[in-house]
Amino acid sequence: MRVGLLGLGRIGMFHAATLSTLVDDLVVSDVDHTRAEEVAGRLKARVGDPFDADAVVIATPTSTHAEALLRASDLGVPAFCEKPAAPTVAETRRVAEAVKRSGVAVHIGFQRRFDAGYTAAREALRGGELGELHRVHLLTADPKPPAAGYVALSGGIFRDCHIHDFDILRWVTGREVDTVYATGSNRGEAFFTEAGDVDNSAALLIMDDGTLVTLQGSRYNGAGYDVRMELAGTRATWAAGLGYRTPLRSAEGFDPGGDPWPDFQARFDAAYVAEMRAFLAMARGERESPCTVQDALSALYLAEAADLSLREGRPVRLLEVTK
Repeated sequence: MRVGLLGLGRIGMFHAATLSTLVDDLVVSDVDHTRAEEVAGRLKARVGDPFDADAVVIATPTSTHAEALLRASDLGVPAFCEKPAAPTVAETRRVAEAVKRSGVAVHIGFQRRFDAGYTAAREALRGGELGELHRVHLLTADPKPPAAGYVALSGGIFRDCHIHDFDILRWVTGREVDTVYATGSNRGEAFFTEAGDVDNSAALLIMDDGTLVTLQGSRYNGAGYDVRMELAGTRATWAAGLGYRTPLRSAEGFDPGGDPWPDFQARFDAAYVAEMRAFLAMARGERESPCTVQDALSALYLAEAADLSLREGRPVRLLEVTK
């Protein structure tokens, strides 16, 4: 396969290194041509048009995702795109419609779907090991905040950060959310407030079957990077993301013993590789898309509902943002 890679930022570089071990012909491109040349030389790839390929990986800034996906759709090139498919609901709907018309396979990058823990929890729940699901808890906590310039353009903590929680909630449970009640606070840098964002977040979600879901997030988790999902059923309670590197200490003296995860890339290293393997299998026609544009739109609806709830201080029915 000839695979094109558009964008050589942090995650783009990671995908480039992975793809260089999985395909024989890798074509890279970046707005910084010198950077593209350097990466190509180091990975034995080449610089060129990433859409002139059997498949394309889009790892550019969020504002460019819709345009790149529309181009891939027009050219009939199977595409992988980092989340989100587009920054707004309207643009995401436009992309979804174009992809549907073209029939091109598109995989949106929600890497938690490929993490061993989340996968095992999904299988256990679907297999009946947990019994009837009653409660879920989700946590995403970064050890330090992103740059001020990034925060201003991120769309807020629910769209930028918790959209992963929203996607994995739907994927693991197989259910949809009915109501979201979100809140947040500012305990750190002023640039969060200036951007109309919060640096600590919480929400209560009610699923369509009455299951209660709590959500917490932080940009200032000093103990380290912490991402978990707990599922409590009538037979058992499972936790994804609880291990020896989880930055959590017991007051009774239990010490997990490992160095905390420094960031999302280290925590989900294996999931990113598995995700890229799945994309290549999809591009070869060996499997369906593991995460469609429609899936990305469903997660974005939840982020929109949470953001509206935060701003207006009230519960928001999902029907309010999906009309």
